[in-house]
Amino acid sequence: MVLSEPTALWAVPVSDLGGVARHVLDVVRSGVPGWRVVVLTPPGDLPGRLREAGATVVEGSFGPDHGLRASVTTLRDVVRRERPAVVHSHLAYADIVAALVVRGPRLVTTEHGIARDDVVYHRSSAKGRVMALAHTARLRRFDAAIAVSRATADAMVEKWHPKDPVTVIPNGLDPVDAPTRGPGLRILSLARLSPEKRLPALVDGFAELHRTHPEARLTLAGTGSEEAVLRAQVERLGLAPSVTLPGFVDPDAAMTEHDVLAMMSVWENCSYALLDAAARGMGVVASPVGGNPEILPASSLVEPTDAADVAATLADQGLKPEARPGLAGWPSVADMCTRIAATYVRAGATA
Repeated sequence: MVLSEPTALWAVPVSDLGGVARHVLDVVRSGVPGWRVVVLTPPGDLPGRLREAGATVVEGSFGPDHGLRASVTTLRDVVRRERPAVVHSHLAYADIVAALVVRGPRLVTTEHGIARDDVVYHRSSAKGRVMALAHTARLRRFDAAIAVSRATADAMVEKWHPKDPVTVIPNGLDPVDAPTRGPGLRILSLARLSPEKRLPALVDGFAELHRTHPEARLTLAGTGSEEAVLRAQVERLGLAPSVTLPGFVDPDAAMTEHDVLAMMSVWENCSYALLDAAARGMGVVASPVGGNPEILPASSLVEPTDAADVAATLADQGLKPEARPGLAGWPSVADMCTRIAATYVRAGATA
């Protein structure tokens, strides 16, 4: 008699190809040992990528773009049909819907985005406090909670007071066969052009670098509400010949064409951009916030408000390849998936 693997239903309320999609795609390609993974996601880019990876996908009216009533109905129907042993939700919206709907299967959540400062993800501290109360209530329904960094777990405990310890499972990354990189000062930012990314501070730091290294170049790749502000700043500082804002770019190709990745964010949890850059042998300069110090050494961390220090660190990371961080010993995607499977067992999930 052949026993079938138990089902883990992954509830993902977004379908854009951001960090959460990367996490989901990595997991379905590697597989969670001992588990059949089914992914519920709304229409968009992600379902097609998942099918290309050989995943079992349920595409339905689920997520904030479809509203609470439709999301509840969809999740309830999928749970009845798939009969999962675990419902594993991702992002706040799916967590709340799962807490309302799921009875029977074990509930597991992975937290990808929380910051100590409520204003990073909410428009006001008051809204942040309301959401914290909602998360505290819904976490009482969950059998296990996963965080992608220790900083994320600490913020969850501080704000949401989970009843059980939070399991830290960083985003896994497999080794990359990247060519050896020489020195260079081609600086790259891969980020939304939005206030929480603190890109004006990066431009100020680059301006300091450019004074002593006029060959330096900066690419601010991405789109967002700060584009006009950034273009005006670049013009005001006389940097237009050395700074480009190309919009969206292919991140892999962009990393191949640059020497240093810079990230001045107010908060990051477990940034795939930082992981990818370090794994490829790039120089990396980032703010010392959230999970960044868990990825990078002190020599790569800098306070964004100190333009002179930003410039000096960009120069060191660009011109001294021996100072670049690397990513030796970081958990692989398979390691990550094995730890997810162990979390299901600890949560009491059975076939």
